[in-house]
Amino acid sequence: MEQRELFLQSDAALRSVIDRITPEQLTLPAPAEWTSRENPTIRDILAAHARDEAWVGDVLAGRTIEEVGDRFNGDLLGADPIASYDRLNDAATAAVLQDLDPAAIVHLQYGDYPLAEYLQHTSIYRAFQAWSIANFLGQEYALPAPLVDLLWEQILPQVDDWRQYGVFPAEVEVPADADKETRLLGKTGFWKPSRSAD
Repeated sequence: MEQRELFLQSDAALRSVIDRITPEQLTLPAPAEWTSRENPTIRDILAAHARDEAWVGDVLAGRTIEEVGDRFNGDLLGADPIASYDRLNDAATAAVLQDLDPAAIVHLQYGDYPLAEYLQHTSIYRAFQAWSIANFLGQEYALPAPLVDLLWEQILPQVDDWRQYGVFPAEVEVPADADKETRLLGKTGFWKPSRSAD
């Protein structure tokens, strides 16, 4: 299942960025467009990703929001946010590596979808957040080439449809001699010159 590989690579990319976040950076203000929470910090963004990871196993098992209830409400990060996220990431990876039926219907907050589509949806979120967080924090980071290839194959053919749903911003012009990663980021509206967090 190609969507499984896309998920695993996107998830690993996000983890590689999160694992480099320092305790001091957790308190930095985060871009408001990353969340509906008021005055978000990087820790708030990490908490949202932790919750997203926590849900993976139950979603893949076909459970509904009502069946899961409030199990993932509250603080999932505790005193060691990065280690807590990593544990949830490990559990999500294990769930995705199980024998899955790509056509099975899973239940999401915004509707019911085939499992393969869910993996693709969450891959988009993870991959581009990996790049956005790294860029915002001034990390030296590039999306891995195999992941860029998968995103190019699976996402770009539908990029205009995704844009109509508000997933991607408008396309951004990139330098004429840009590499494939930069062209991907331009077409999905995420590219911007590297910057360091102040």
